[in-house]
Amino acid sequence: MAKTKDEAYECSACGWQVSKWVGQCPNCKEWGTLEKVTIRSSSGKSGSTLEDKIAARAAKQRRRSAAATEPGTRGGRRKASSTSVAAENQRLAQRALDDEAEERFLAETSATDRIPTSSSSELTAITGISAKAAHAVRTGIGELDRVLGSGIVPGSLVLLAGEPGVGKSTLLLEVAYRCADGDLGPTLYVTGEESVGQVRLRAERTGALSDSLYLSAVSNIEDVIDLTLELSPGLLIVDSVQTMRADVEGARGGVAQARAVTSALAALAKETGTAIFLVGHVTKDGNVAGPRTMEHLVDVVLNFEGDRHSGLRFLRGLKNRFGSTDEVGCFEQTAGGIAEVEDPSGLFLHHRTPTSGTAITVAMDGRRPLLAEVQGLVINTEAHNPRRNVSGLDPRRVPMVAAVLTEHGNFKQLARMEMYVSTVGGMTLSEPAADLAIALALASSMTKQTFQDKTIALGELGLAGEVRRVTDLEWRLKEAHRMGFDTAIVPRGAKGPAGMRLLEAGTVAEAIELGLGAKR
Repeated sequence: MAKTKDEAYECSACGWQVSKWVGQCPNCKEWGTLEKVTIRSSSGKSGSTLEDKIAARAAKQRRRSAAATEPGTRGGRRKASSTSVAAENQRLAQRALDDEAEERFLAETSATDRIPTSSSSELTAITGISAKAAHAVRTGIGELDRVLGSGIVPGSLVLLAGEPGVGKSTLLLEVAYRCADGDLGPTLYVTGEESVGQVRLRAERTGALSDSLYLSAVSNIEDVIDLTLELSPGLLIVDSVQTMRADVEGARGGVAQARAVTSALAALAKETGTAIFLVGHVTKDGNVAGPRTMEHLVDVVLNFEGDRHSGLRFLRGLKNRFGSTDEVGCFEQTAGGIAEVEDPSGLFLHHRTPTSGTAITVAMDGRRPLLAEVQGLVINTEAHNPRRNVSGLDPRRVPMVAAVLTEHGNFKQLARMEMYVSTVGGMTLSEPAADLAIALALASSMTKQTFQDKTIALGELGLAGEVRRVTDLEWRLKEAHRMGFDTAIVPRGAKGPAGMRLLEAGTVAEAIELGLGAKR
């Protein structure tokens, strides 16, 4: 089998390849990111690619498993010599029954009822494809199943991305434990970052011990393939793509290696029907080996994010072929591992005590309404350039809200004062629906008046001081009412659930009067 080498230029930002060097990447439009790479291509015999090897090894493993039970083989003869004739006859009868059952299953179910493989070339009408061909299996972790759609689909490849140290390995170890004792069956956890002893220690700490959970510390993708074909697990977890190496040019963890490993795992998932979770580390500056270079190769892309100084973690869907990308799962990092938070609104508000400088709003995180507390602090200063410190909110939008409050809320002195605005509990708010809550929190801090109890504020502020409507307003109000809030300051024309009092405001000055009881 002869191999040839071809040279190309690959973008370190998006992985796009071109035959000649150019200053700007044609795909992502970044400048100076093209680097020379060597591409190995095989010629001559078929089955030379890693994907072809996977198919060949899978077929060989199936033949080997069948031959091991044949009485005419060497292994069969050894087994027959050590057992009685009656036991051997019973074994052969049972095997015949199993073969008959398998043939009956194959005859009664079409090829579309089974996991399709990369080698399938049959044409099938879409109406003839069974809905069971890609059924989802629940993991037992409700927040994860919510983001995935309804569970893990056999034969799918899921990329879990996140910054190092955010808790990806801990979360997946819990997933492996739940699935090992669930409907997926045996689970294989492959780590290239730790030893099996280290994973065992973490499993003891989190209570993720199971006889059906297998560990392996390898870093070569072909070893991972061999282990998968040998064990035939229902779920395979590879931690992480940056530590795996394939037989291609490039440094470990680089774009070429990451794409080759991902392609091999995608072929393995489709060939064997094994669901695969692949971990991908990202840096804050979005470096080369980030998951964006592999997004088009996988079925699902999940992002696990959170502040290291806070135990709160969010699982977001960036791509999902089997469900919506609007769902968000909420978890909490504890001493005993990753715990799901079914009611995050209560988590953000359980320490709240009514005081000046605070206001409550309802944010939409995906399709999930979450109550959030906004705090504002305004103090006098003699500095010529007063500070504008923002945490958990859009740093570009908060100064705009302050300018609107200064001009149209009659708080002229705000322009000469230091301003600090933040959210509580590590929550991040980036949507305009929080504008009114920000304005009321700042106004409350300046007037030293407490915002009305059991009241929320929802609305976008325009530059003319008007209060505009926001999306999913009724859904937000229902969540606030469920959490015990009975009053809402909203834009005019809003509708809410029964039992909730709506205070309509057309301008920011009217909202301040309604929320603080003080006319400006």
